[in-house]
Amino acid sequence: MSKQEQLKLGRLGDFIGFRLRRVQNHLAKDFENATKDYNLRSGLFSSLALIAANPGVSQNEVAKTVGLDKSVAVQIIDELEHRGLARRERSKVDRRRHALYITDEGQIFLNELFDILDDNEKRVLRQMSDSEQSLLKALLDRIYDVL
Repeated sequence: MSKQEQLKLGRLGDFIGFRLRRVQNHLAKDFENATKDYNLRSGLFSSLALIAANPGVSQNEVAKTVGLDKSVAVQIIDELEHRGLARRERSKVDRRRHALYITDEGQIFLNELFDILDDNEKRVLRQMSDSEQSLLKALLDRIYDVL
């Protein structure tokens, strides 16, 4: 469908959530297509990225940040551990919880995925200047902080 043939958004166009979801759906589909050989399940990439950025993070903190149900987060952490991408250790601060760490293999895997994600988003973001991209990120962060 060409730009001239696109459906009118009507009242939906007034809602930022709808507009954000449309963009996210397209970006996610492009990333999914580019990574189909990596056998990623939903939440695996973002969970691994958070573990890498926050060594010692808890499963609950990952689940909350990614927006996953705790039981789904446990399954994802199990899979990361099974694939040798992350490991659990008993927390030295709170023995009731596990601290999560990325493995060397996990870091290599994550770097490959970030390269794919970077290529995927550059195609879209090159439509904006650096300052527009910075503004967009800042505005999205402000929206998230309110939520």
